[in-house]
Amino acid sequence: MRDWVAWHRDYDNPDSPLSKRLARVSWHLGRALDRAPSGLIRLVSLCAGEGRDVLGVLPGHPRRNDVAAVLVEANPEIADVARRDAADAGLGGIEVRLTDASLTANLADVLPADVLLLAGIFGNVSDADIERTVRAAGPMCADGATVIWTRHRRPPDVTGRIRSWFAAGGFEEVAFEPVEGEFLTSVGVHRLARRPEPAAELPRGPLFTFGSNHA
Repeated sequence: MRDWVAWHRDYDNPDSPLSKRLARVSWHLGRALDRAPSGLIRLVSLCAGEGRDVLGVLPGHPRRNDVAAVLVEANPEIADVARRDAADAGLGGIEVRLTDASLTANLADVLPADVLLLAGIFGNVSDADIERTVRAAGPMCADGATVIWTRHRRPPDVTGRIRSWFAAGGFEEVAFEPVEGEFLTSVGVHRLARRPEPAAELPRGPLFTFGSNHA
């Protein structure tokens, strides 16, 4: 099993692939908040880790007081870091939820989301799990919601299939950009143009099993 606490230390190196990915995710998150309609913005981040994307953007964003964010993280030590950093930044609208992010029942009370972050998931789960998660994104999102996701492009590159799964689910592509680095990372951004018809229910079983991708 990977030491995820140690893994987060690469974010402290500005030249690391993780830092470069974080910069692009954060930029797109800021733009998603800019585009959000007036009023409450529900932000949900699955497998949020230390929440560096959200906690790096919100303090200086003009919509910070409109955001009700739930960061879902299963590792207690990592979740504690996110809670501490949110408190230090004075972000009272952030909840760090210590639970399994793969089960939609653990987030049903904060859905549908206006912004859904799926960063750092798709490189650690099977292709079938990725497809299941993408197909669940529509029911998890409000009309016009933005989804931000990441995935490496090592062979076999599945990013084209991910983009097609989002399109089939009623999403329009806002951006897809490669991030230079050791792991050939890419960042995708999709906007929900049409909710599933008829309205689909949230899946009851796990969306993914973290660590199921052994490629």
